[in-house]
Parts: sequence; structure tokens; C-alpha cells
Amino acid sequence: MAIELKVPEVGESVTEVFIGSWLKQEGDSVSADEPVVELETDKATMEAPAPVSGKLVKLLKAEGDSATVGEVIAHIEKGAAGAEAPGEEAQAAATPTEGPAPVAAEQQDEPAQEPAAPAPQKDGAGAGRDDLVMPAARRLLEEHGLNAHDVQASGPGGRLLKEDVERHLEEREAADAAAATQAVPTGSPSGAVDEGHRQEETVRMSPLRRTIATRLVGAQQTAALLTTFNEIDMSNVMAMRKEYRDDFEKRYEVRLGFMSFFVKATIDALKQFPEINAEIRDNNIVYKNYYDIGVAVSTERGLLVPVIRNAERLSFAEIEGVIADYGRRARDNKLMPDELQGGTFTITNGGVFGSLLSTPIVNPPQSGVLGMHAIQERPVAIDGKVEIRPMMYVALTYDHRIVDGRGAVSFLKRIKDAIEQPARMLLEV
Repeated sequence: MAIELKVPEVGESVTEVFIGSWLKQEGDSVSADEPVVELETDKATMEAPAPVSGKLVKLLKAEGDSATVGEVIAHIEKGAAGAEAPGEEAQAAATPTEGPAPVAAEQQDEPAQEPAAPAPQKDGAGAGRDDLVMPAARRLLEEHGLNAHDVQASGPGGRLLKEDVERHLEEREAADAAAATQAVPTGSPSGAVDEGHRQEETVRMSPLRRTIATRLVGAQQTAALLTTFNEIDMSNVMAMRKEYRDDFEKRYEVRLGFMSFFVKATIDALKQFPEINAEIRDNNIVYKNYYDIGVAVSTERGLLVPVIRNAERLSFAEIEGVIADYGRRARDNKLMPDELQGGTFTITNGGVFGSLLSTPIVNPPQSGVLGMHAIQERPVAIDGKVEIRPMMYVALTYDHRIVDGRGAVSFLKRIKDAIEQPARMLLEV
């Protein structure tokens, strides 16, 4: 009996998904709750599990196709036969009385049919790779006559991705082009052009990338965005972090970073200037008495902004724990859509990539975003003397329709004061 594999509910307001990659192919055995396909939405990537154990008999959607929530994308033949087949074959192969001659004959035929199979593996990296080859990568390997053992994998858990095969092909073509260039006689026509280094590749934009593009362009077209800057002396925070870092990590089992200080300082400033925590809804201004702080996380798929719910109720350790968890799951494509929705304010840290100064873009319908940047030692005037201090530029981009310049500048100054004197956050003064 064929069981339908349907697109599950993937979050509020999400009605369409795209087939990222099939983790199983037609004819493969699957177990109940085993991931079968990766589904991409405009917010996150998730895996759809098999509803029953059996054999995957029909794929109704190809990679890259769109599907709606509840739509049937595959059929699974229910039953244990498909799932038990590998075990039965292994038992048959291990039984000495069951036809050793045919097995030997198959082994003798293999070198003639597939001479690349016995090739030595590089440092053992290729061992057990067949089950780690992604479907798109497998098709490319077959199209170009490649062996998975010859391609360096970079995916999670040693998975071989389509991008790995494409990179291998590009490197091979570049090497071939270089060899051909060396082989060209010096008397070759001067008009000959080597096209080996003028290649183009067309890659379909992912749903996430399309959403990022649409939202950011929409923000600039519909909001009156303006950015104000300030700089913060990080000396006291760095000294406090250095003094208590080991004890903090030992007690809470989480690393003490700078982000928790900025989240706390931001909440303090938002309480003083509530319009920056508000949004425009139709012809109304909606003020919010809760603080859901989005923290931008960079991934290979694009920028994600998971939200720390009710951040005003959390301690430094709890904030650091949530951020660390979001970072891990963002890299593994494990964030849920509802974790990426509903923030009231966003903090982004370009400093981790070395950015010295930037103008972040507001994430609608929010009215502000704080940009952190790299910490650099710079000469500053302190009590009439020039001293070298660790300084950070910060930027606030805000919607001028709801936030006035005075409030924006004062908001950023409030954050500066809180970071430069961390005790103020504890005393709430």
C-alpha cells in the first residue's frame, strides 16, 4: 500500500516550499521518521521525515521544484520488506553455503566493468562515502564519469555536495586549460583567445536569497532610512569579560561574549526611547512593551535573524546560551520558521568579519537596527591626554517616519554610556 509523503506545516504564513535535495532516491529503503527530503522556505531549511517504514517508490517533485503545504511530493510503499532487504542480503553474503561461486564471478567481473573502483582512497576519506553523496552531486558525478572518492567533500558530516563536484570540475578544467596553453606553439595565431578563464555559471536564487533581496529593497523604498554613528570605548567591558570569563563559563557552561552586553544595553535604551521599539501599522504607531531582539547570523545560505524572545527577562548567561544555540542550529539548517519571525529590534555584528564601519538596513516592519563593528586600538583624548584605547564604531539605522533624529542620537548615546560603564546595566541607572 502506497503512503503519501506530503509537505508538512512549516510555519505561520508559509504556504510554499522548494525542494532542496532528496536525501533518498526511488527504490531506497526508509525508516519511519527518517529524513527523506530537505525543504527550503524563504526563512529556513528543514527536513521532511518518512511517515512510515518501507520503500520510496515514486518521487513526484524534482530538486528545485516548488510545492505547497499539504501537497503530495512522493509515495512510500509501506512494509518492512524494503527496510529489511539490506540485512537479508548481508546475511546471504555471510552464509558460506549459499552460492559462493556466483559471488566470486561477480567480483571477477567488477574490474572489467568499473576499473576506477579499486583505485586507492586518499587517506581513507572516501570510505563509506556512497551514503554521503547528495543526489545532485551524484548526478554530476555520473554525467562526468567521476568517482566520489576523487572529490573533496565539504558538507556537514562529510557529505559530498553539488558545489564540491562543480569546484572539482572547475579545477580540472583550469588545469587542462593551463596544459593546453603550454602546448600551444609559439607561432600560433595571435588572434586566438583562451576562454578557459572567462566562464559563467548561472545558479538559481534560493528562496531565502530572494526574500532577503525583496525585503531589503522594499525597506529602502518604503521607509525613510537614516543612519547615525558613535564610538564606544570597550576597555571596561573587555576588562570585566577577562576577569570573569573563566568563572562565568565554568558556572553556566557557556562562553561570555560581547553580544549579551549589547543586548542588555539595547533593551535599556529601548525602554528610554520606545518609538525605536515600535512599528508603523497602517496609519497607526504600535508601541510594544516587550523586547524580542533579533540577532543576525551569517550562514552559507545567507543572513538569518533568529529572535531572542522576551530578552528583557533573560540573564547574561541565558542570552549567551540562546545565541550560541541559534548559531549552531543556523549553520546546520535546523532553525524553525517561527524562530525567525516577530522581532521588535535587530542587532548585527559585522565586526566578526572585520568591518570597521557600515550602514545596516532596517528589517521591516521594525524601526531600527544596531550595527556593531570591529574593535580597534585607536588614540583618543582622555582628560587632556592621548591614550590608546580599544574602540568600536556603532551605527543605528532608523525609520525617520517614526523616530526623530534627537531620539536616535540619544538612543545610541545611551548604549555607549551603558557599555562604557557596565555597572549601569546592573543598577539600571
